[in-house]
Amino acid sequence: MRGMLAKLLGDRGEQTAARHLKKLGYKILARQYRNAHGEIDLICRHNGVIVFVEVKTRRSTKQGRPEDAVDQRKQRKLTRTALAFLKQENALDNAARFDVVSILWPEDSKEPDIKLYQNAFEPVGNWQMYS
Repeated sequence: MRGMLAKLLGDRGEQTAARHLKKLGYKILARQYRNAHGEIDLICRHNGVIVFVEVKTRRSTKQGRPEDAVDQRKQRKLTRTALAFLKQENALDNAARFDVVSILWPEDSKEPDIKLYQNAFEPVGNWQMYS
């Protein structure tokens, strides 16, 4: 049951993040993109740059801020997944970056606290990407 509630909160957070990004001029290219390396919550285009967006949603900061969950291991997995996407789309020549959307959404609040971290981290690992 707890896992299902977390999934619902995560899905709600991703929908909220997509709306927020659209208001900022991002064009959503894909949602919950999956390949053999992992999943990317949102893939967007913003000012000519392909943006891989990780969305983290939490009810409280008891276990840290949502963006803190995008650790080195997660960054490495996102990098591999993004590189595979770029190869698949013949888009290795395109500028790309990683953004993180942090959503803090307490149960008693109708509106979440949304923070966007553009260019939140550099690609991790032995792969090359343009940023």
